[in-house]
Amino acid sequence: MAAARVKKLQEALTCSICLDCFKEPVTLRCGHNFCRGCITKCSEESQACPECREPFQGGELQPNRQLRDVAEITKEIGLHKEKEPGMERVCEEHGEALQIFCQEEESPICLVCQLSREHKDHAVVPLEEAAKGYKDQIQKHLKIFRQQREEILAFKSNGVKESQELLKQTDKEKQKTVAEFKQLHQFLEEQERLLLAPLEEINKLIVQKRDEHVAELSAEISSLGELISEMEEKCRESASEFLQDIRGTVNRCKKEKFDNPGFFSLEFKQIIWESSQRNPFLKSVIKQFRDTLSPGRHWDKANVTLDPNTAHSQLILSEDLKSVRRGDSRQKLPEKPERFDPYACVLGCERFTSGRRCWEVEVEVGDEQCWAVGVARESATRKGDISLSSDGGIWAVCLLKGQYQALTASKTPLSLSSPPRRIRVCLDCVGGRVTFVDAHTEVLIFTFPPASFSGERIRPWLWLGKGSQLRLCS
Repeated sequence: MAAARVKKLQEALTCSICLDCFKEPVTLRCGHNFCRGCITKCSEESQACPECREPFQGGELQPNRQLRDVAEITKEIGLHKEKEPGMERVCEEHGEALQIFCQEEESPICLVCQLSREHKDHAVVPLEEAAKGYKDQIQKHLKIFRQQREEILAFKSNGVKESQELLKQTDKEKQKTVAEFKQLHQFLEEQERLLLAPLEEINKLIVQKRDEHVAELSAEISSLGELISEMEEKCRESASEFLQDIRGTVNRCKKEKFDNPGFFSLEFKQIIWESSQRNPFLKSVIKQFRDTLSPGRHWDKANVTLDPNTAHSQLILSEDLKSVRRGDSRQKLPEKPERFDPYACVLGCERFTSGRRCWEVEVEVGDEQCWAVGVARESATRKGDISLSSDGGIWAVCLLKGQYQALTASKTPLSLSSPPRRIRVCLDCVGGRVTFVDAHTEVLIFTFPPASFSGERIRPWLWLGKGSQLRLCS
């Protein structure tokens, strides 16, 4: 127990630079202590605390007299001896002081060891000389390590600063987007009110005109009903009664014919017609707006064709190399190293190394359909056991036994509101991203995490299950 406490005391009184007892100890602003000579020499390379890296100035070195006195006392009572030749350790075999260093064994030895058979022909040097040489080596390494630590600390600091700047930028862009959409919502709501106001007004007028006209027609119908009843009753009278005041009766029959003015004027219909003409325009504007914001719309559209030299022997390609279906049996095709086997895959002819490209693939739906659509590295394995995943250099989505999946390392199930019939494949070579979008609804299907393509050529890739068919859109 006492030995352990003495050891702790020795460690507390040891300079972390020279690994010896403090000589003229000084304290930095951060609270760490060093020999004045050691920290002065270190400050020539970097004015940062060797322990915590907090910056300091040469004038900030405060003499630590209390620590100096404690260090001196421990030396006097022998708890912390100066490192002197022959005073540290003795030879375990001969009990003699270790005074020389065997260069071949790289260990301190005594003079008796030097004469022994084991060390007789070995080159030896004085212990101090050997220690100086190794200390010089260690100091060189220490200098490199400190420089590396400075560089790593700078990398860390720069990384933190860069992340903070990026977070500020994203937050700023987020606020801008929210503000723009808020203005857009307000504008659209105002435009909606302006466009609906005439229709709501015309609705009121239509109801008003209808009620007025219906009332007028109802009164006319009632008047005609009374006249009809009166004439029918008159016709049932005897001749003498019937002919009484016959002139008046005939004049009443000559009632002016009702002239229907029409329910609604042309002005009403004109307003409704103008509204109907706006709707196709609105639909077009909304589609254009949606297309502008949809993934893949800012990218170059690629005209992709299939490479027959890579197609599995069961795959039957169309003449224009735009369609492919899987047959029931293998075709007799020349064996090529680039041809897929045994998996029924085919690559596109196009090879992409830069830019942002997209193309669309028509797919079939149904529980019996099996297919996969995506991209693959040029170096992806084509023979034998192929890893159909991003780990194997293939980024794709698939339909397998009625389940849509992303071909990640552990297969990611996809929950889609409706089965896609046309899939847009979006390839960002610079950002290392592969995105899939339902080309009809513009709904995002899946985006793979960023990958490092390392300048390698990336090609369109298809896989077909039994009886499946896929078509590349022009």
